[in-house]
Amino acid sequence: MKTAEADPAVRSVGYGGYPDRDGRVTLDAAIMDHEFRCGSVAGLEHIVHAVSVAREVMEHTPHVMLVGEGALEFALLRGHRKQRLITARTLELYEERYEQESIPVANIENHDTISTVALDATGRLAGACTTSGLTGRLHGRVGDSPIIGAGLYVDGEVGAAAATGVGELAMRVAASSMVIERMRAGAGAQEACESVLSFIRSRLRPAGSQQLALIAVGRDGLTGGSSLLPGFSYVVTSESGTTVHGESVD
Repeated sequence: MKTAEADPAVRSVGYGGYPDRDGRVTLDAAIMDHEFRCGSVAGLEHIVHAVSVAREVMEHTPHVMLVGEGALEFALLRGHRKQRLITARTLELYEERYEQESIPVANIENHDTISTVALDATGRLAGACTTSGLTGRLHGRVGDSPIIGAGLYVDGEVGAAAATGVGELAMRVAASSMVIERMRAGAGAQEACESVLSFIRSRLRPAGSQQLALIAVGRDGLTGGSSLLPGFSYVVTSESGTTVHGESVD
């Protein structure tokens, strides 16, 4: 995850991430463990590794979320280096696509947030997500990624779930926690993801271009992932190797 944040070729997170409508790169991230400890940041500028700052919020403060200038001040106190996040190439793409847009354009790319859920050898669960947010968004917009329960949720006795795509859809139903509740009631990880997306289709009636995807891992080690639209893919790594599930957009 930190490797992706530092890679300017990955334009949905960290260094080189797409800016908001005002040309400012603001980052959101969250992390959560099996004991309901969690930390998040929203609207963080000038710091590449937003997910590391989220972890430090969890480990070194009594809080769950820091935002904006407060998140930046905390990151600097923790030793993070302030730098310009927008790159020449990202700025060029931004100017070509979004400079004239008055509202965000959803789902132009495949999916944006990098989300990870994990189960270790001792049975402990955890999850994290990081993003530069919806491309062309209004300045100040916060998506689902740093919202515990929407973009990420972990219950050490049940499972871990996370989301990617149009965050507003996940926020409106607390999608990640809904996946966990489906699992608590007996559904497997795959069934739970599909069930929540079915609920979103029927109750929110998202626009045909709006993508949302969910991934999950259960306490039993079984994994799942599904999306509203085709084109979503996710990777599962275990002792037996790494496999790609779903499909990629060409």
